[in-house]
Amino acid sequence: MGARRRFRHCLMQDKESRLPNAQCSNDNQIPPGGVQASQTTLWNASTTPCVFEVRLMLPAYIYHPDCSKHEMGSMHPECPERTGAIHDHLLMKGLLEFMQPFEAPAATEEQLARAHTMLHVHEMAAKSPAEGYEQVDPDTWMNPHTYQAALHAAGAAVLATDLVLRGEAPVAFCNVRPPGHHAERAQAGGFCFFNNVAIGIRHALDVHGLQRVALVDFDVHHGNGSEDIFHDDERVLMCSTFEYDLYPFFGHEPRGPNMVNIGLTPRAGGEGFRMAVDQFWLPALEKFRPQMIFISAGFDGHREDDMGNLGLVEADYEWVTRQVMEIARRYAQGRVVSCLEGGYVMSPLARSAAAHVKVLIGAD
Repeated sequence: MGARRRFRHCLMQDKESRLPNAQCSNDNQIPPGGVQASQTTLWNASTTPCVFEVRLMLPAYIYHPDCSKHEMGSMHPECPERTGAIHDHLLMKGLLEFMQPFEAPAATEEQLARAHTMLHVHEMAAKSPAEGYEQVDPDTWMNPHTYQAALHAAGAAVLATDLVLRGEAPVAFCNVRPPGHHAERAQAGGFCFFNNVAIGIRHALDVHGLQRVALVDFDVHHGNGSEDIFHDDERVLMCSTFEYDLYPFFGHEPRGPNMVNIGLTPRAGGEGFRMAVDQFWLPALEKFRPQMIFISAGFDGHREDDMGNLGLVEADYEWVTRQVMEIARRYAQGRVVSCLEGGYVMSPLARSAAAHVKVLIGAD
């Protein structure tokens, strides 16, 4: 489906009986449904045909080819095939037809420094190897392409924020890697180098001037990096579910009053996950009334992913996305940015991401 369509209406009546929401001037008002008039409607006082053109405001799909060049060894679970598996499944399901694609720019130092210390930014650049691998922590490595991939992954969140807040896309999905939610203000780790979603949130707050932004994180691992960055920022509410006793091995004791951290027992399944969202996330989000919502979308809680043992399925990711979208419609004008985090077995990752995106873009 193209982003622009032309409609022709033959109205055999006078101009007072024209179609609702049709505009006869160049004010480009947006009628219901997110369809923006992009060309003057031509009328006259007589009974003549009219021609007008509208532009559909499509959800944004953001990626960058450099994200597939970062790799940490042939046996590492955070592998380049992850984004390709998601892309191919979204294409197969026809969901990309309803989205406008964008290549992610590289984040600037100024943008990175809103969530990280400048020392950390410079250390990541200095560690980038000319060849081979550079170890960052026991599970995290850089190859010669990692730094650029990390810049583009962070830049995707910034671009997504701009597109949504400028009204050029209702929502955005960032299919990028490396992931980000374990990257703390001054420390990389857990497969993460820069905290993509945190950089997007600070861009929304500090550049666009929002006052209340929510972050929801349903990765099987707690987003310790996001908590480190936001635990003392009252402008941000963070809601997180995760499995107990997995990396980073803490999170069940929140570091700030704006943190809603819910640890789940192994094999909690969809019932336990949904109960946590219903009882803890949703009341906190209702009280906070966010102006925009960001999602750390990790799919490693799926029952077919051996990275964790929660036992979630695609329907659970559909359900939680639907709850988030309802809060966004109520308080945030529907403005949501989702950034890929975990998910390491290709088939359940692709299926879960498609289930999430389907609801995110309103194709359910």
